[in-house]
Amino acid sequence: MLAPLLQQQTSSGMSYQVLARKWRPKIFREMVGQEHVLRALINALDHDRLHHAYLFTGTRGVGKTTIARILAKCLNCEVGVSSEPCGVCSACTEIAEGRFIDLIEVDAASRTKVEDTREILENVQYAPSRGRYKVYLIDEVHMLSTHSFNALLKTLEEPPPHVKFLLATTDPQKLPATILSRCLQFNLKNMTPERIVQHLAFVLGQEMVSFEEPALWLLGRAADGSMRDALSLTDQAIAFGSGKISEVDARSMLGTIDHGVVFELLDALSVLDGAALLGAVARIAEQATDFGSVLEELLAALHRIAIAQAVPDAVDNSRGDRERIVAFAAQFAAEDVQLFYQLGLNGRRDLPLAPDPRGGLEMVLLRMLAFKPQGIPQPPRAALGSPSAAGAEIAPAKKPEAPAAAPVAAAPTARVAALAAASAEPAKLALPAAAPARVEPPSPVPASVTNLKAVAPMPSAPSPVAPTPRPTPLSQQTPAPTPAVTQLPATAVIETRPIALDAFDNVLWTSRFPEFGVGGVVGTIAAHCCLMQRDGATLHFVLSNQHASFFDPTHTQRLTDQLSRVFATTVRVEITVGETTAETPSAYRERIRAERLTHARQLLADDANIHLLRESFGAELDENSIEPVDD
Repeated sequence: MLAPLLQQQTSSGMSYQVLARKWRPKIFREMVGQEHVLRALINALDHDRLHHAYLFTGTRGVGKTTIARILAKCLNCEVGVSSEPCGVCSACTEIAEGRFIDLIEVDAASRTKVEDTREILENVQYAPSRGRYKVYLIDEVHMLSTHSFNALLKTLEEPPPHVKFLLATTDPQKLPATILSRCLQFNLKNMTPERIVQHLAFVLGQEMVSFEEPALWLLGRAADGSMRDALSLTDQAIAFGSGKISEVDARSMLGTIDHGVVFELLDALSVLDGAALLGAVARIAEQATDFGSVLEELLAALHRIAIAQAVPDAVDNSRGDRERIVAFAAQFAAEDVQLFYQLGLNGRRDLPLAPDPRGGLEMVLLRMLAFKPQGIPQPPRAALGSPSAAGAEIAPAKKPEAPAAAPVAAAPTARVAALAAASAEPAKLALPAAAPARVEPPSPVPASVTNLKAVAPMPSAPSPVAPTPRPTPLSQQTPAPTPAVTQLPATAVIETRPIALDAFDNVLWTSRFPEFGVGGVVGTIAAHCCLMQRDGATLHFVLSNQHASFFDPTHTQRLTDQLSRVFATTVRVEITVGETTAETPSAYRERIRAERLTHARQLLADDANIHLLRESFGAELDENSIEPVDD
């Protein structure tokens, strides 16, 4: 009695075929997605433009092996080579059942040695036994060893006319460039959740299994782009739900959270209610839900809210919550959504580092509240008008009275003490600007430097010798106009008014050259030209002989186009090579730089602080380190 029962159970168990194998496509028309690959293969088959080696790449479960088997059918169908095999002849039937003698399927993951590859290639030279072509289907080809690839190279490049190689891999980066260059490569894309849900609905309809559409969306997203994984999860969901697929059962099986919890978190965030946020997390903890999944669902909701704010019509209703998402899009400011999303991404990365997953999620949510912009806080009105609050800091300190003259022995000590105090804050020793166009009043110097007499001298024996004269403190010097500023030419000041063609001359050409926007080689040529004459809209330039070797007639047209755009009218440019009797933009730039450098060196040489450092420490000014400040 036991043996027949076991036999009955075994036979009934063997009769069921999983959905992933039962619904594997048998012809190209049954393939879901990958239209870019199917179109190329169908055209090649219909127009007899077949390559000898094909490489199919992509993640798991997107159809690499399936396409290779269908292609083997198309090549060996007894009706003839076409993109639609009959499916009923002996060749098509045997290929579908995996027993066609001329379709050699090799698992490269288990046959990585070079001896295995040589054994496979020994029979390449022989004609096929049954079919039209001998097809070698090498799956996970990236697992082959380096020696195996080398053994395969020559045959892969020039195989016999009756041999076709079909290679499949999930990691094409590991393939040598010599292999890639010998194959036609097709990259299969991941399946979108929309396409997966559509195909699952069709399969379940054919299988007469009742389902809820939200459950299919859960399965489609959990498949992560793989149709085979989606069908396997569907098999599991059918068994979990006793023959039907419901959203509750799918969530329980996959361990995903109820989307209503995410809406509670969004409601609390919209009104900045910290208590409601922590209460929602407490209810999530009672359900023993993965807190990382909660954060992922929250990020997905924020992503859809951002889409609703930017393109409302692009929000899908895959979860039946489109109206809620649109409502949240109106409650949140766009910048808040972006901020919450970025904080959530960072929190998801740091969640494994948190001592407690629940505490990590709570900190992410509280961080969203803490960093949400609350506006710029304004200081109290009384503080703005209070002289004690603002004026106390900016009011100059009352200078102490200078003590009587110190003995000669005390003078150097006081000077060194003043310099030591000044060196504690070197950033406050402001030097005058080198650029003449932007000379500003000297910055206030610390009292420790400017008021040298205020430093108390050390006691010393009186001496009849008069004290050593010291430089006048900067605070007691009478400011005088800097003569070097007036010595610079007026053209050094960059003008900002528009340039008119009627007033265009060489002075404007040299002084405002950067405003013309001439760059590259043309800019180099133009910088060594001077404007000799202007006849209406015709500009006559002379290029120096030293730079004539870089000149090309095409540069004239490019300079013409650029100047026409600057003057907003059509101009004509003529460039001749000769001696430049007037100043060029390049020479002007060098002259202004030299004048500014001289001015900067003079300012530093006349600076009282520099004099003080020289006399006290014997310091020397490194003039080679001085650079003028360019505008």
